[in-house]
Amino acid sequence: MKKQLTLILLLLLVGVSTGQAAERWLEGYKKVLVIGAHPDDPETMCGGTMIKLREMGVEVVSVYFTLGEAGIPGKSHEESSSIRTAEAKKACEVMGVRPVFMTQIDGNTEVNKVRYAEMKTLIEAEKPDMVITHWPIDSHRDHRICSILVYDAWRQTGYDFDLYYGEVMTGLQTQNFTPTLWVNITNQHDQKVKAYYCHESQDMPVVQEWHDAMEILRGMECHTKYGEAFVKQNY
Repeated sequence: MKKQLTLILLLLLVGVSTGQAAERWLEGYKKVLVIGAHPDDPETMCGGTMIKLREMGVEVVSVYFTLGEAGIPGKSHEESSSIRTAEAKKACEVMGVRPVFMTQIDGNTEVNKVRYAEMKTLIEAEKPDMVITHWPIDSHRDHRICSILVYDAWRQTGYDFDLYYGEVMTGLQTQNFTPTLWVNITNQHDQKVKAYYCHESQDMPVVQEWHDAMEILRGMECHTKYGEAFVKQNY
């Protein structure tokens, strides 16, 4: 019985330590790219962390892999991309970050030599020391392809940046995600919500329902009200 109580106490102490050190892993970075498959993915995946990094003096770039061409029922690709690009720009203004738009097509993303080179070229041009992207086994095909191309660029550039994975609507999209790093976004939560509500063409109340639950859970894990969680890719 004493051994069990000692083990429980040690686990609690580890938990407290994790909470207190929730953001130390962010220190020292100068430039961060967050690469999401669609307009609204960077904001919902880690908007709180993006805002916190900017507050720490880090240059933050929100990269949109597609323009959300297939994301508005009843609209053509051209109409949807125009609307969703404008929404992404507004969201970036709210977060105080710079948007970059890539050339893949929503719902028809590709993995081939040209697309590998495109991702590598973009990352080399931006020269980040941290990149955050989708968990590689998300249920959404575009998320998986985006993650694969970022992972390949990380390898092809000689591991020139630290690579992290975030989560989106865990349980519905992100699968088997067990985080190892946390960020307290309690003070950034309202601004994050404001940013992703810029995406008026999307069903944001449903998105918020999923993400509030996630952020409360991740906050509990690091002893805060709201948190975001990540996994670092090892060499």
